[in-house]
Amino acid sequence: MKSIKILLLFTTLLLINSCKNQPQPLGATITFKEGESPFTSEQKELIQEIITNSEGEIRALLPQLPDSITVAVEIVDWDLDVVGGVTGRTETNSPPFVAIQISEKYPGGVTAASQTALKHTIFHEFHHLSRGWAIQDNRYGPGIPIAAVNEGLAVVFSEEYTHQSMKADSPPEAAVAEQWMKEILALPIDANYQHWMFEHPDGRQSIGYRTGNYIIRKAMENSGKSVLELSKNTPDEIWKLVGYQQ
Repeated sequence: MKSIKILLLFTTLLLINSCKNQPQPLGATITFKEGESPFTSEQKELIQEIITNSEGEIRALLPQLPDSITVAVEIVDWDLDVVGGVTGRTETNSPPFVAIQISEKYPGGVTAASQTALKHTIFHEFHHLSRGWAIQDNRYGPGIPIAAVNEGLAVVFSEEYTHQSMKADSPPEAAVAEQWMKEILALPIDANYQHWMFEHPDGRQSIGYRTGNYIIRKAMENSGKSVLELSKNTPDEIWKLVGYQQ
């Protein structure tokens, strides 16, 4: 009887150790920030499905994506029509974190915004995580030339694999884009991020994002590389591919 108990104990320990050694399932942890306008159960289900499915597609394309990601989703009353009603922010510290804001003011509300642009935004923000890029925590250093390239990579990655594009990210015509690139390269290292990436005092919108889209498209054309291949390059290498020295 004693030998049987010892055998059972040994078998149990083997099973426990085997379970510990099994790789843990990947998957984003999704949380909902409840404010004045709470999510309905149907909205939560839709958002979870979109994020989970998007993550699976992205991991197949970007195997370097961090294993553990926290995604916090909230409803806002912002005007986000130019980005399909959804925007996001990435932090690459530990654990990797993505904040998603969905506008209740978008035509059709939270559900329509989620169906229109949530996948596009998740592809964009998860690309940042895979590359180690965020506004205040990134492996490439400060400066609008670096920001334009990294945002351009995320924009093009999302456009290529979701087949969706947003007005705010559209590249200008070539002559304008070439001028904007020269302006960006001439900027001081501490140039105002808000002005050059979002709203410039002269009225221009999303200069960095739109120029970044143009830079990556031109680099793809010049090099014959895909956006996935370019995502392995440094910003300086990508600037050189379009004929400029950062």
